[in-house]
Amino acid sequence: MSKTLLRPLLMLVALMLPLMGFAADDPGTVAQQAGNQTEVVWQALQQGQEGYTTSQSPFHAKPINTYDERIIPVREQYLAPGMMLALFGMIGVFVLFVLVNGISKLHDGYSGKMVFRWSKADVAIHWLGAIPCLLLIITGLLLMAGRHFFEPTLGQGTFAAIMAAAKPIHDYMAIPFMFGWLLMTIKWAKNQIPAKYDLDWFMVVGGYINFGPFKGKHPDAGFANAGEKMWFWTFVLFGAAIVASGAILLFPTVFEPSRTLSLLAIIAHGASAIIICAFSIVHIFMATVMSEGGMECMKSGYCDENWAKQHHNVWYDEIKANGTLKYKSESA
Repeated sequence: MSKTLLRPLLMLVALMLPLMGFAADDPGTVAQQAGNQTEVVWQALQQGQEGYTTSQSPFHAKPINTYDERIIPVREQYLAPGMMLALFGMIGVFVLFVLVNGISKLHDGYSGKMVFRWSKADVAIHWLGAIPCLLLIITGLLLMAGRHFFEPTLGQGTFAAIMAAAKPIHDYMAIPFMFGWLLMTIKWAKNQIPAKYDLDWFMVVGGYINFGPFKGKHPDAGFANAGEKMWFWTFVLFGAAIVASGAILLFPTVFEPSRTLSLLAIIAHGASAIIICAFSIVHIFMATVMSEGGMECMKSGYCDENWAKQHHNVWYDEIKANGTLKYKSESA
């Protein structure tokens, strides 16, 4: 009988002996035999022995996963503290900045005239991506860093209950986020093309500094200013990484990744999430706190005329010149 046929038969006999009643009564002997059986199986696996399965996975012949062990510590040593810093660090920076600098006021006050800026579809797309994004940041922080930073304070029982809710929320919110990211990328890219005056915008920090030589500066900006363009393309590129890696992790039976690919997807997902999180905090502060009148844009789709002149003068001049300037009627 060939060695190819003999080896699996020996493995089967070794595994079946205890079940057939031939095991020794002495516990020490039983443990020794169990160790011997394990050794037989392990040696066979090391020598490339393959079993039989109905699985159609490309990895069905590999009973033991192999991967680069250097990948695992990256999550604990770098991604977990990085996510904490991206969220709470950026919040701290902006709170301090607002306390020292103040916000960007409308120099001419509110005009009372509301200019059309975003369609209802655009507003809906924004919130389709924004709400899941916020929930994903919070639940992702718990999943990535919770065991190290929150469990010691909350206790194992409380933390386990929180995680039981965080995991399904993270999984379910991934779907609308993917759709929101795709629609934003396709629909808004045309207004995010860099222009020459964008460099001047960065040179004076967008006109948001209220002291020194930057005070009172109002750099040119089109429909989107330079900061918004940087945020958009960051969201597009790293959002793509989040969507791709998230799909691998969320649908393993569809993509059937190797162990190494799954771990790399976790690393790419976490690293991209850190960047998106940091930029999201900047975006939220700029829209809700720093820019007086800015939040109205994504509530009604309209902005105050003086806000448009001060923050997006190139765009305002264009729509005024070509006749597409549209005001909100009182009945709207």
